[in-house]
Amino acid sequence: MLKQSRPSASATRTLTFALPAAELEGSVSVVGTFNDWTPGTHVLRRRSNGTASVAVTVPAGTEVCFRYLGEGGRWFDDRDVDALTPHGGVVRV
Repeated sequence: MLKQSRPSASATRTLTFALPAAELEGSVSVVGTFNDWTPGTHVLRRRSNGTASVAVTVPAGTEVCFRYLGEGGRWFDDRDVDALTPHGGVVRV
């Protein structure tokens, strides 16, 4: 599940990346254009509502490309994207 905040006065938006915690095996991070594809920078944290999530602030009016990276180098994509490319999911913010 991917949520976007409304644009702020500073022309940014917050993207919240969330996955069902029960489906995760070990640590998962979200990597993409917003963090130079650096694993471990944005690690999903388990929440009391049964999800694991992390929030990232990005400039409004941009396209963000991202993928999830699980333990053991397992890459996977989010279904809640505007487009899916060979490089990952794309979200227009």
